[in-house]
Amino acid sequence: MIDKTTILDSVLERARKLPEGHYLDMRTYKRNRYVLIIKQSEEEFAIIEHGYVSNRSTVRAEKLKKELRIILRREFPRSHKIRLYTMGKFAEEEASNIRRKIL
Repeated sequence: MIDKTTILDSVLERARKLPEGHYLDMRTYKRNRYVLIIKQSEEEFAIIEHGYVSNRSTVRAEKLKKELRIILRREFPRSHKIRLYTMGKFAEEEASNIRRKIL
C-alpha cells in the first residue's frame, strides 16, 4: 500500500517501466473500486475506471499525469492508502474477473 500523497510519482514511474501490453491495478484500501492503467505503446496508455464512474479512455504519455490526478480525486477522495499491483499481460476477461478480498 502506498500513501496517497506519493502515489502519483510511483504510478508514473512503474507505468514508464512496464512492457507493452502489461498493466497496473490501483485499488482502494477496501478493494471495492479500481483503476487499471494499460500500456498500449511507449506513447499511449489506456485507463479503465470502475468505481464512482465507469469509464474507459486512452491518453498520450505526456498527458497521463494530469489525467491520473483527476482520476485520483474522483475515485479515491477519502482514501489515505492505495493498493498498487503490477500485473502481467492484459486480457479483458481476466482483468475484470480478478477477485480480491473485499474488506
